[in-house]
Amino acid sequence: MSGHSKWSTIKHKKGAADARRSKIFTKLIKEITVAARIGGADINGNPRLRTAVSEARAANMPSDNVDRAIKKGTGALEGQSFEEIVYEAYGPGGVALLIELTTDNRNRTVAEIRHMLERHGAKMATSGAVSRLFHKRGILVLDNDKASEERVMELGLELGADDVRAGGGGFEVIVDPGALEGMRTGFEKAGLVPSSAEVAAIAESSVRLEGPAAQSMLKLMAALEDHEDVQHVYANFDIDDEIMERFSA
Repeated sequence: MSGHSKWSTIKHKKGAADARRSKIFTKLIKEITVAARIGGADINGNPRLRTAVSEARAANMPSDNVDRAIKKGTGALEGQSFEEIVYEAYGPGGVALLIELTTDNRNRTVAEIRHMLERHGAKMATSGAVSRLFHKRGILVLDNDKASEERVMELGLELGADDVRAGGGGFEVIVDPGALEGMRTGFEKAGLVPSSAEVAAIAESSVRLEGPAAQSMLKLMAALEDHEDVQHVYANFDIDDEIMERFSA
C-alpha cells in the first residue's frame, strides 16, 4: 500500500478527535463551496461536488450546512470568496510535499504555512520543483476484513480499474480520476464499501525515512492537516508501518 494511503489510514484512526471539532466542517464547507462555484450545483453532473457532499455526509454534517455551502458557491446566497492555492515544499530528509489549500486570505495563510514548515525542519520550494514528481489518480481503499484479495481484484478489473494493490491491512484500487465515483458506486452495489475514496496526487518515487526524520515528517503532516485552510497534503515519504502505527496510537 502506498505511503499516501497508509497516511490516510492514520488520519482515519486519529480522526475521532477531529470529528468533534468544527474544523473538519469548515474544510468540507470550503470544498463544497468551491466545487459548486466551479462546476455548478448539480451533484450528478459535478463529480467534485458529489465527492465533497459524500465526505460531508460521512462526517455527519447537517444537510442544511451542505445546502447553504452549495448555494454560496453558486451565488444564490452571499458568502466568502475562497481562493485555491497549491504550495510546494521539501520536508525532513528531502521529502517532496504538495499542500493544497482553500483560503480567504492568501497573505495570512502563506505566512502561517511557512512558519509551520520551518518549525518542523521543512522549507518552501520553487514552483514546479515538487509538482512534477506527482500525478493525480483516483484511489479506493478497502479493509482486508471486508473482502478477499481475489474478490477485490476480480471486481476492480471488471469495473475497469487500472491496478489493484494489496498490503498494509487493505487493498488499493487505482483508477482514472474521472472514473472514481463510478468505481465507488460499483463496489458499493457489490456490497463492498470503501473505507475511503479520493483523487490523490501520487508520487512517482519515494524517499525512505527512519528514526527522528520519520517522526518529524509525521508530526509535520499532522500539523499541516490540522490547519483549517489545508484541504490535502501529499508527500512521497516511505516510512515503516510499525513507526506509523506507533504515531497513530
